[in-house]
Amino acid sequence: MNFDITLLYNNMPDFQNHDEARSWFKEQFGDRFLLKNSDEFEGERVYYYHLVKNPEVYHEYMEALSSSVEHKITSMEPFQSYSTIEISEDGRISFTI
Repeated sequence: MNFDITLLYNNMPDFQNHDEARSWFKEQFGDRFLLKNSDEFEGERVYYYHLVKNPEVYHEYMEALSSSVEHKITSMEPFQSYSTIEISEDGRISFTI
């Protein structure tokens, strides 16, 4: 699935909270939108999601990271297989490509 992150960002609705944003992304991308972590930042919870662009490469990369066997990354392809989306409790969105 190829999509333009800038176009996606520019066409998103304004969200009132994390749940509203998460629901919208899940509706748009289904199982390609994965919660990876959350953390407190300046007193507010921030949720970190991966938006998977290339599932085959992404899952292979994630399996390699969790393996005890050392793997060498020889291209940028694993890093290009997803984008990170940060969603704050108040619905603010930040993308990393």
